[in-house]
Amino acid sequence: MSNLTTKENTWHHQVISALAEFNLGSHFFLLGNFSLVTIKQHQLIIHLVRLNNCFDPAELIALQLNYSSRGIKLIHLWEDVWINKSRQVLARILSLLGLNKKIHGRKTKVQKLDKAIAEAFLNENHLQGYVSCRYKLGLFENDNLVAVATFSALRKMSHSLDYKSAELIRFAVKSGYSVTGGLSKLLKYFFNQYKANDIMTYADRDWSVGESYLTLGFDQTAVLAPHYFSINEDMQRNIVQADESLQKQIFNTGSLKYILKNKHD
Repeated sequence: MSNLTTKENTWHHQVISALAEFNLGSHFFLLGNFSLVTIKQHQLIIHLVRLNNCFDPAELIALQLNYSSRGIKLIHLWEDVWINKSRQVLARILSLLGLNKKIHGRKTKVQKLDKAIAEAFLNENHLQGYVSCRYKLGLFENDNLVAVATFSALRKMSHSLDYKSAELIRFAVKSGYSVTGGLSKLLKYFFNQYKANDIMTYADRDWSVGESYLTLGFDQTAVLAPHYFSINEDMQRNIVQADESLQKQIFNTGSLKYILKNKHD
């Protein structure tokens, strides 16, 4: 990586070294202006996106789609995300590679959580951390909290009489674990307990094209535009309007909206 700056070398090397600690061999290469890491024996590529870049979202989306057409998953890992959430990033990568310890959902039970427990769990195990929500549900294996899902309040929709929708805001599994059927179990509990007609959610395109939601029976209903961000000296992001006069901007590649209908209506 001698053709990279010292700063780039530092965080790029950190990513590769962290993968090696989990016995994951990797190969760094440049494809035009893209800095890419392949993980050996896995169909996954990590695009290392530095803060100082001249990309636009369309370029990153096209790169992801190009690899997806060949059956290879590509994720966009921004420099600030790695710096702030390296442990959560690694947990997400290991999950994508199928390397977690597996727990079957039938061995778990659903319980309502208070804010403090849900907040601590999501800040520890979700890339975007905890945000305000109405309903907080946990999956427990014995007394061990292994997954958390949070939901919005029910919202009345104008398109049908007495039709109520809720948003799945966050879902996270304890680092190092995967719960087979876990999200499905939490969604079923929510439907039964709160009588929603549907549940909607969003997939972050930097990390996902929504495969898991489609598997659970969600329908993709919209593609949302990228968000742009400013970043402060503590490497924290704040949403801003896109500024076409700026060549260098921090952004994501947007999100995909999914809706799951209550099959028992």
